[in-house]
Amino acid sequence: MVRPTACARRDRRDRGDPISTETRINDRIRVPEVRLVGPNGEQVGIVRIDDALRLAREADLDLVEVAAQARPPVCKLMDYGKFKYESAQKARESRRNQQLTVIKEQKLRPKIDTHDYETKKGHVRRFLEHGNKVKVTIMFRGREQSRPELGFRLLQRLAEDISDLGIVEAAPKQDGRNMTMVIAPHKNKAKAPKSAAAASDS
Repeated sequence: MVRPTACARRDRRDRGDPISTETRINDRIRVPEVRLVGPNGEQVGIVRIDDALRLAREADLDLVEVAAQARPPVCKLMDYGKFKYESAQKARESRRNQQLTVIKEQKLRPKIDTHDYETKKGHVRRFLEHGNKVKVTIMFRGREQSRPELGFRLLQRLAEDISDLGIVEAAPKQDGRNMTMVIAPHKNKAKAPKSAAAASDS
């Protein structure tokens, strides 16, 4: 196995490639001095690493490197175990609060009859009620391509009919033989099904 030379390691650092993403704490911090921050965020100043470690032990805390790229590195006195636990809790909460945006598609013909239009409109309303965006596509065939205003009026009509649930996010746009429009749910409407479910559980 060929070990990388010092020059190769230096080139890797110059390119900005990550060497280690692990947070260094306590005895793993091997620098002569650090810029120390107290447990409440107060600036202690630049101190020798031995003094910083001693202060950490006296306070029954950990010395944690929070800005390794600084010169000297910035370290903070904290309870590292508690910090990691709270960080994991915040990350889980953040993922839980993220809404997965799904784009549904509904296709219509420019000369759609009333019954089919009502059916398609019902699908669009249901998608919006569940918090999904909807891409509505008008498909033109043959001579219909010379009458784009038919598709435009149909999309306008649909936008008005579902205006209580959604808003036009991307205006009607001609795309070859198709015309498309994107409708996004109102934020309060997107949350309504969850609220209703919570109310029924209680």
